[in-house]
Amino acid sequence: MRKIVFIGILTVTLSSCDDTLVKSEFTAMGGAVWEKENTVEFTFSEMDSTMRYDMFINIRNDNTFPFNNLFLIAELSSPTGETTRDTLEYQMAQPDGTWLGKGYGSIKENKLWFKENIGFPESGVYTLRIAHAMRKNGSVNGIEHLEGITDVGFEIVKSN
Repeated sequence: MRKIVFIGILTVTLSSCDDTLVKSEFTAMGGAVWEKENTVEFTFSEMDSTMRYDMFINIRNDNTFPFNNLFLIAELSSPTGETTRDTLEYQMAQPDGTWLGKGYGSIKENKLWFKENIGFPESGVYTLRIAHAMRKNGSVNGIEHLEGITDVGFEIVKSN
């Protein structure tokens, strides 16, 4: 009887998977600290050049993250070497301090828009690099050790 229940749950779980998901990957930040010099790099290939995609940057944070927003620098390089660089700002908490994102307990995952309706026309390896660009108000130098970021990732889904 237990096997039948387990198989039923497994079947429902697998059949409810999102068929629009193309790629998803995370890199863990050791000790929930994102070092300034630690640019996270992801590579991906074999994208259908006839399809359109949406890209997201996924950030997991815990309660030690000391800010309500997050500044990132993201670079997307094509197989031909063409690179686009964006400086991005994302809200991570509401004004009252309540964390945005999904999750239970102290870890929240934020799925942040990066590129909408993008194509990958060249075959080969694409590279996404993500670095934080956090600073304290009035400070020229960036924050060396950004606490509270547990994982940095990206996701590509088929555009609707």
